[in-house]
Amino acid sequence: MRIRPLAVGAGLAVVLALAACGGGAGTATSAENAAPQYRKSAPSPQSPGEQPAQENAEQDTTTAQISTFALDVDTASYSYARRTLQEGRWPAPGEIRPEEWVNAFKQDYAQPPDDGFAVHVDGAKLPARDEAVLRVGLQTRGSGAAARRPANLTFVIDVSGSMSEAGRLDLVKSALLTLLDQLAPGDQVSIVAFSDDAEVIASMTPLTARDELKSAVNRLVIDGGTNLEAGLVTGYEEASKAFRPAATNRVILLSDGLANQGSTEWQTILDRVKEHAGKQVALLTVGVGRDYGDELMEQLADNGDGMAVYVSSQEEADKIFTTQLPATIELRARDAKAQVVFNPSVVEGYRLIGYENRALTTEEFRDDTRDGGEIGPGHSVTALYSVRLKPGASGQLVQATVRWQDPDTRAASEASKSLQAGDLVEGVWEKGTPIRLQVDVVVAAFAVFLRDKEAFGLDLPTLGEHAARLATASEDPMVTELAALIDKARAVG
Repeated sequence: MRIRPLAVGAGLAVVLALAACGGGAGTATSAENAAPQYRKSAPSPQSPGEQPAQENAEQDTTTAQISTFALDVDTASYSYARRTLQEGRWPAPGEIRPEEWVNAFKQDYAQPPDDGFAVHVDGAKLPARDEAVLRVGLQTRGSGAAARRPANLTFVIDVSGSMSEAGRLDLVKSALLTLLDQLAPGDQVSIVAFSDDAEVIASMTPLTARDELKSAVNRLVIDGGTNLEAGLVTGYEEASKAFRPAATNRVILLSDGLANQGSTEWQTILDRVKEHAGKQVALLTVGVGRDYGDELMEQLADNGDGMAVYVSSQEEADKIFTTQLPATIELRARDAKAQVVFNPSVVEGYRLIGYENRALTTEEFRDDTRDGGEIGPGHSVTALYSVRLKPGASGQLVQATVRWQDPDTRAASEASKSLQAGDLVEGVWEKGTPIRLQVDVVVAAFAVFLRDKEAFGLDLPTLGEHAARLATASEDPMVTELAALIDKARAVG
């Protein structure tokens, strides 16, 4: 490396009930109960990266009334698919994770008064009167950048040949320079660059030496292959050496994820850094580039106590690095998990939309050695279920519980909320149904459509009509963008 070191209508019911992408809710009392009970017809041959996630069967509440999964605040799947559609390409099915799509959109959940979670549960009936959509929303309290604890941030930057594409390294450098102006005097930054090998170009440096850090960023140049393993191992070693117990310690990987040297498998890479990652060092993966190693970056984040995001424009980079990151550097919760218990006297069956690779067994919910999700201040997590109701049934429909550990003490806490069958809104598209619930349903249905190229009775024009109506009602630019993406999909398809 050439771097000098520095010290939905009737069809909607079918989409949600039959097309919902696998929710691996590790719900069952045995592995058999969690396994799909049916499959669609065999798909045409695809490359591994194009394979969609295996579709889960509806869970029967007589044998599996409990749904359990680790929380996930990743949004990379939506951001990358958005870029793909905007370029006139159809996203690869294996890159569609509906929960990341829903979690990319703004919610309106009330925040808790403390550092735990507020639990929100609501739902609406679908046109088929014995079916409904259920929403479980979890929200942490926000905090301003001025109120947070100091941070140790280790940036691991890909400077390999594949980063030469316009909008990759230049975008990363611009975002980092802007971020350095946003960080507080008590923060410290280390910078590791990698191509064929890894090099520390700035050891942990206080922000009082901001100009030296900026100089290091400006000297980054493209050179060589992509040894992501070497970069991440070196980054974690640096973070471990400079670890401050009273600070937030985080490794931030910026790459296109196209590893071609060293180990290229996320499990092997994580095994190399497991000891360091276990010392309360969270990982954030920031993806860039038209060609992007989605699976590698997503699995690194999910299994490295962190989250995955993707940026394709300066505007998105500024949002991540100048607004979200400075305010959410610290954590509110470690190993956060959700457990949703359905009442079999009211619910015949259910499906969780998404979270297929975050599934847990019932017993793992209170097993505090089992990894969950890391959640920062002001984050919301949403899970949608399609629910088949027993005709005329009344009473408690569901109880949702979130369990998490304090980031410092590891003390476990829980919060719960239940929903009565009579509290379901009468129609998902009715005027009184919360706008954000309707948006979540459209987003999830669109993701399922892109994954399967099957509408199951609901076509893209109908989804587009709902998105356009909701864009006006919500006055949300992201919902306006969603309507445009559905139009793009119609043109591409």
